[in-house]
Amino acid sequence: MEFKLEEIFANFPEVSKPLKKLSLKEKLIWTGVALLLYFVLSLTPLYGLAPDYVAQFETLAILLAANFGSLISLGIGPIVTGSIMLQLLVGADVIKIDLKTPDGKRKYQAYQKMFSVFFIVFENAAYVLSGALPPATPTMFNISILIIQLIVAGLMLLFLDEVTSKWGIGSGISLFIAAGVARELFVKAFSPTMDPRMHVPTGAVPRIITLISQGNSALAFWPFISIVATVIVFLIAVYFSGVQINIPLSFGRVRGFGMKWPIKWFYTSVMPVILVSALIVSLQIWALMMFNAGYPILGTFEGQEAVSGIAMYLHPPTLLDIFQTGLTSVALRSILFYSFLMIGGAVFFSYLWLNVSKTGPSDVADQILGSGLSIPGFRRDKRILEKVLKRYIVPLAILGGFTIGALAVLADLFGALSRGTGIMLTVIIIYQFYENIKKAHMEEMSPALRKVMG
Repeated sequence: MEFKLEEIFANFPEVSKPLKKLSLKEKLIWTGVALLLYFVLSLTPLYGLAPDYVAQFETLAILLAANFGSLISLGIGPIVTGSIMLQLLVGADVIKIDLKTPDGKRKYQAYQKMFSVFFIVFENAAYVLSGALPPATPTMFNISILIIQLIVAGLMLLFLDEVTSKWGIGSGISLFIAAGVARELFVKAFSPTMDPRMHVPTGAVPRIITLISQGNSALAFWPFISIVATVIVFLIAVYFSGVQINIPLSFGRVRGFGMKWPIKWFYTSVMPVILVSALIVSLQIWALMMFNAGYPILGTFEGQEAVSGIAMYLHPPTLLDIFQTGLTSVALRSILFYSFLMIGGAVFFSYLWLNVSKTGPSDVADQILGSGLSIPGFRRDKRILEKVLKRYIVPLAILGGFTIGALAVLADLFGALSRGTGIMLTVIIIYQFYENIKKAHMEEMSPALRKVMG
C-alpha cells in the first residue's frame, strides 16, 4: 500500500520547472500573479456560509495567511501541518528516506504532496463538520458544498506555492504570510472606517489626526504608541536578521582560497515562532471544543471569549487595557503565563528544530566536510569540527528563539498594529526575500540599485 500511494502522489499534477533561468523581472511577474490570486481567494466569501458567522481565532488567521469566512478560511495551515508532520517523521527515522540520493528526493517530494493533500482534505472537512464554519442551512448538500469549496481552494494554494517556489522568488507559503500581515498592518494603520463606539476612524493614523483635531490629545496617545511599538519591533527584528557569525573555512588542497560559513542569530528562522504560535492557537481551539462538548478542562467561555482556566491566560492584556482597568491579579498572571509560554516555547522549539530539520552541528559538519572544506588550524576530523560548530550553533539557536519570543511578547503588550508573531514572521520573511534576490540576481541590477542592495 505504501508503494502504491507513493507512486500515485509521485505522478500527482504539479507545476513544472522553467526550462531556462528566469530573469528577476520574470520572477517578479510570476510572484505578483501568485500574490494577486491569493488575494482573490482570500476576498471571495464561502457560498452557503451562515450569514451570522463571526470570524474567530485571529491569531490563527495571521499565522496561516487565512481569512475566515473566505475560500481560504484555513489558509496554508494544512500545507504547513503536512510539511511539519513529514519532517518530524523523517527526523525521527519513522519514515526512512535518504535525501542525498535522487530517488530519496523524489520519494520525499511524493510524501510531502501526499501529506499536504491529506491535511487539506481532513482539516477543511473537520472544520466544517465541527461547526466552526456553519452552513446557512445544516443539510448534507450545503455541508458538502462548503467542504468542496475549501478543499479546491486549498489545492489552489498548494499549486500557487509551487508556482512561487519554481517560477517566482522564495516560498509561496512565506509570501502569503507576509502579504496577509502587511494587509492587516495597512488596514489598521490607515483604515478610514468609523468606529461606531467612539465615532472616530479605526485606522491609527486617521484616528490620531481626528482626535487631535477634536482636542482629545490624551486619547491620541495610545494609537500613537501602537505605531511606535510596531516600528520599534520591526527595526529590532531587521537588525537581528542581519547579525551573524562567519566561520572561516578553507579548501585543504587549494592554498589561499577559502570562504566563510555564516551562522545567523535567527538560526532556525521563522519555525520557532510558527510552532509556538500554533501550540497557543491549538490550546485555544481545543479549550473551546472541549467546553462546547461539556468538558471545560482548559477553561470556560462566554461566546468566543475565555473567562476562566488556561484559555483565559492565552490572551494577555495590552498596556491600554491595564491603563483602563488597572493591573489586576488576573492580568498579571496572564502576562506572566503568556510571556513564559511564548519565550520558553520559542527557545524549546528552536533547540528541537536543530535535530528535526537536520541543521544541528553534526549535520552542518557533514555538509562542510562533504564540500571539501575545513576550518584552518584544525585537523580535518568530524568530531573536532562538530565540537567547534556546537560552540556557535546551539547558543545562537537558543538566543535567536529567545529574541523572537521576547519581541513577539513586546509587540503584543504594547498593542502593535499586528500580533507580535505576525510582525516577526513578516520581517524574517522579507529579509529572506531580500537575500534571495541579492544572491541570485545581483548581476542584473543597475550599479545604483546594486549599491542600495549592498
